[in-house]
Amino acid sequence: MATASATDFDVRRNDSFGLRLQHALHANPVLGPLAVLIVAIIAFSIVNGRFLTATNLSLVLQQVTVIAVLALGQTLIILTAGIDLSAGAIAVFSSILMANFCTKAGMPGIIALVLGLACGTAMGAANGFLVTRIKLPPFIVTLGTLTIFFSLNSVVSNSETVRGTDMPGLMTWTGNSIPIGNFRLTYGSIIMLLLFAYFYYALGRTAWGKHVYATGDDVESARLAGIRTSRVLFSVYTVAGLLYAVGGWILIGRLASASPNVGVEYNLDSITAVVLGGTSLFGGRGSVIGTLIGALIVGVFRNGLQLGGVEVVWQGFAIGLLVLVAVSLDQWIRKVKT
Repeated sequence: MATASATDFDVRRNDSFGLRLQHALHANPVLGPLAVLIVAIIAFSIVNGRFLTATNLSLVLQQVTVIAVLALGQTLIILTAGIDLSAGAIAVFSSILMANFCTKAGMPGIIALVLGLACGTAMGAANGFLVTRIKLPPFIVTLGTLTIFFSLNSVVSNSETVRGTDMPGLMTWTGNSIPIGNFRLTYGSIIMLLLFAYFYYALGRTAWGKHVYATGDDVESARLAGIRTSRVLFSVYTVAGLLYAVGGWILIGRLASASPNVGVEYNLDSITAVVLGGTSLFGGRGSVIGTLIGALIVGVFRNGLQLGGVEVVWQGFAIGLLVLVAVSLDQWIRKVKT
C-alpha cells in the first residue's frame, strides 16, 4: 500500500507540473520560443566558436530581416485564424515594381518607393476583399493570388534582374549599415525592429489590436459583441500587404538588386517563423515578439548548422522538425481551455 501511494503521489506531482507548465505557456506564449532560442545559441556556440562572433551575429540578423518583416504581416493574419500564402509573391513583385518604376519609367526614387508600397498594399487589400466580401477561404484566396502575383512578376520583369547600380540610392539604402565595433547593423534591420515595436504597441494597447485578437479567437462572438469583423479582417490583409512591400524594399537593399527569381521559399519561411514564435494557427493567441524570436530561431539554426558543416537538405529537415514540434506543442497548450 505504501509503495502504491508513493507511486500515485509521483504521478500526481508530474501531472501537476505538466499542468502548471501548460498554463504558463498558454499565458505567456513567448516563453517556449525564447527557451528554444537560448538553448540553440548556447549549443551552437559550443559546437563552433565562430558562432558568437560579432561578424557572424550581424550576418544572422541580416539574413532574418526580410523574413521577419514578412512574418510580422503573416502574424496579423494568423491571429485572425487566416493564412497568407502570397506573402513572398507580394514582396518580390513589389520590389520588381519599385525597380522598374525607377529604371524603365524614370521616376525619382521616393516616388517609385511610395508607388511600390501602394501596390503592395493594394495586393493585400485584394486578398482582404476576396476573403471578406466574396467569402472565400483565406487558404484558397492566397494560393490563387500567389500564382497570379508570381506570374505578373515574371511578365513585368521579363525575368530579368535589375542591378542596384541602375537604381537611385534610396532603393538600396536599406542594405547600408552602421558599424558597432565588428557588428554591422543595417538600416533594413532597424526598420524591421521599429515595425515590431510599433505593432507590439498596436496589438496590445489599441482597440484595433484587441479586435484582431477577438476576431481570431471567435469571429461569431466578436461580431455579436459589436466588432465589425469584416472590417477588421480587411484591414489586417491590407496592412499585411504594406508590410510585405516594405519587406520587398528591404530585399532590394539586401541583394543590391531586384530579382524576380527569389522568394519562392519566403511564404513557408514566414509561416515557420510565426509558428515557432508561439502564435496559434487557430487564431486568437500569439504575439509579434514571439514571431521575432521565431524568425531568429530559423536564422540561428540555419547559420549554426551551416557552420557545423551540415548539408542544406538536413538544415531544412531540422527546421521542418521544429515546425512539427511547435504545432504539436500548440495543440497541447490549447487544451488548457477545456
